[in-house]
Amino acid sequence: MQSNRLKLWLLCLVALFAAAPLHAADHLLVEAESFEKPGGWCLDTQFIEIMGSPYMLAHGMGRPVDDATTTVTFPAPGTYHMYVRTKDWVARWKAPGAPGKFQVLVNGKPSDTTFGTEGADWFWQDGGKFTITDKSAVITLHDLTGFDGRADAIYFTTDDNDAPPNEGTILPAWRKKLLGLSDAPIEEGPFDLVVVGGGYSGMGAAISAARMGCKVALIQDRPVLGGNGSSEVRVWAQGLIRRGKYPTIGEIVEEFADSAKKSPGTYEEFEDAKKEAVVRAEKNIKLFLNHHAYKVEKKGNRITAVIALATDSSAVRRFTGKLFADTTGHGTIGGLAGADFDMTEKGHMGMSNMWYWSEHDEEHAFPKTPWALDLNMADFPYPQNHHGQWFWEGGFDRDPLTDLEYVRDWNLRAVYGAFNAMKNGDGADKHKTATLDWIAYIGGPRESRRLLGDVILTEDDIISKREFPDGCVPSTWSIDLHCPKQQYAKKYPDDPFISIAKMNHAVDRNYGYPIPYRCFYSRNIDNLFMAGRDISVTHEALGTTRVMKTCGMMGEVVGKAASLCVLHDCTPRDVYHSYWTELDKLLNLKGAARRDTVEGPIYIPEGAPVLPDVVRDSLDTSKLAGTVIDDAAATKTGKWGSGTGLKPYVGSAYLYSSDPEASIRFDIKVPTSGKYEVRYKYSEHENRATKAPVTVQSADGSKTTLIDETQKPPLDKGFISLGTYAFEAGKVGAVTATAKDAGGTIHADAVQIIPVK
Repeated sequence: MQSNRLKLWLLCLVALFAAAPLHAADHLLVEAESFEKPGGWCLDTQFIEIMGSPYMLAHGMGRPVDDATTTVTFPAPGTYHMYVRTKDWVARWKAPGAPGKFQVLVNGKPSDTTFGTEGADWFWQDGGKFTITDKSAVITLHDLTGFDGRADAIYFTTDDNDAPPNEGTILPAWRKKLLGLSDAPIEEGPFDLVVVGGGYSGMGAAISAARMGCKVALIQDRPVLGGNGSSEVRVWAQGLIRRGKYPTIGEIVEEFADSAKKSPGTYEEFEDAKKEAVVRAEKNIKLFLNHHAYKVEKKGNRITAVIALATDSSAVRRFTGKLFADTTGHGTIGGLAGADFDMTEKGHMGMSNMWYWSEHDEEHAFPKTPWALDLNMADFPYPQNHHGQWFWEGGFDRDPLTDLEYVRDWNLRAVYGAFNAMKNGDGADKHKTATLDWIAYIGGPRESRRLLGDVILTEDDIISKREFPDGCVPSTWSIDLHCPKQQYAKKYPDDPFISIAKMNHAVDRNYGYPIPYRCFYSRNIDNLFMAGRDISVTHEALGTTRVMKTCGMMGEVVGKAASLCVLHDCTPRDVYHSYWTELDKLLNLKGAARRDTVEGPIYIPEGAPVLPDVVRDSLDTSKLAGTVIDDAAATKTGKWGSGTGLKPYVGSAYLYSSDPEASIRFDIKVPTSGKYEVRYKYSEHENRATKAPVTVQSADGSKTTLIDETQKPPLDKGFISLGTYAFEAGKVGAVTATAKDAGGTIHADAVQIIPVK
């Protein structure tokens, strides 16, 4: 009986304990980018789409960076298991040495684990256990090498079997829960125009639209504006502005563009603060720095909202709007929205990570880099003037979207390998005082998605100067396509890291080729604009359209077109088909012009920067009478020089020669037989020929005129009349000038043929 009572008592006790709630495990997630004091660690947001999160990077170029610290609050005292999401960034190449080593300290006590020593891919490295006696604690990231250690997040748990999931998705549910984030995003908007991407094209679009009365959101995933033209990448701004059919386009770009003298230049030259100040001065713009757009909401063929992650706090914002502009470079928003696009997956232009070094009076050491590329001085172009320039470029055959982190890290290995050769290899004797001062850890990519519009601009269009009725943005850069330079690809043929530019100079470098407006909106997403290197062009045409000032002018056009879309409740396509005359008027406005709403009157505010009209170096031949034949189209013999110092001139330059054997022939072909006035173009100078013989061959025969080129040409634009002559259709006439017996240096620029009624 007593035995049965004991059994019953034990059964009740078991049931009681089974019913009692067990103490749940305590957890704490610390995002590295949320550290209160980042110290020398940098926020890297380039690869969120690849690995799911921004992270902190110890980019010290061989010198350990200052500690990052933050104070956290644990749920309760206890013993916590720590995990750190990180990687050994050279492990994918099986390179020795694990350069990115760092420690995590809790209240000053380092973990037993050295992080950044394992894993070719991002994973949660086990950091052992810590005893927390006070809920408040100081967490420290302590860099050990200065060679790009990286930390995504730190996870503490009292459950030894609770290693976090290694998800690469952006802000998965378990992170949201541990960070205390609401499932509902913060609502922003509605806006008239949501611009995603804060480089030159995004700034141009946002400012232009705001000045035309639109309410604008400008979203940028970095802490600074400018994109490749910021202090983070340091590509100087190229592409001529304020010319062509609409010579005021580019005035907005001129307000914020840098004037760097080198690429890469100094931090100060790229004027990040000026760019931000110009944007913030626009009351119609709401600027969101450090926001990465990663999701799109749609209704039919229209985007209704863009979702963005605040990279420094993990907050999520939802931006609603009538219109959206993809100025991301990568065509990210278009890709997420299902926009038609093209992409050259192999043999595309790559990503550059530029760098520079300096010399001092005293000697400086540099750590050996066994994990970098194994380079000797002959394996790379010597960095002249202490600059590793644009041609430190890789990734030509790598996926231009999913391999971005690979390419950036490969480029870093190339730079470190080169500097190791200078300091510790066969260049050591000549570089004892050298220091590595700056490397761009933010890559400068050139080519990825190209979103397709109603016109896909081709190289043939540009070379043949095909005229589009909506041609508006002048592209003055040559067709400049980059490929590996084989001289430096011998050691690493699968991953070359030095490029060469293959140039086609058919583009008019002064007047510019006008890019059509129809390249600036999506052909299948009704309310999506694009500006920048993701516009509707072929791989070859991208070679001329991709430079920053040209991209900024695209943005200016998009911003003005967006205001018409809002005014008329129409699509970007409708602007071309139904409201082009209105856009034509807006494109002729000064950059400082504005209106308070899209319905309001246009005015220039008092004190606004109004730029003077541009005095052109080159004449716009489309505005000259008759037919103009440039010296570039003439047949030359002997030695000729090319110049641009005497202005204005026709084409890209003028020619001059003092070679007695030099001659130049301009062929004349007339569409109909008749009388034509023949004019010759030169610029006066004291050393010019005093009796330059210029001969006209026509149906009337041959006649030579001696020109004193030290005197100013009597006609407008620098022309002199050679007389009126008869020419027959189908028969070639000519104007020929020679340097023999000319009495000085002969100058030849162009010939003009004007029909005489």
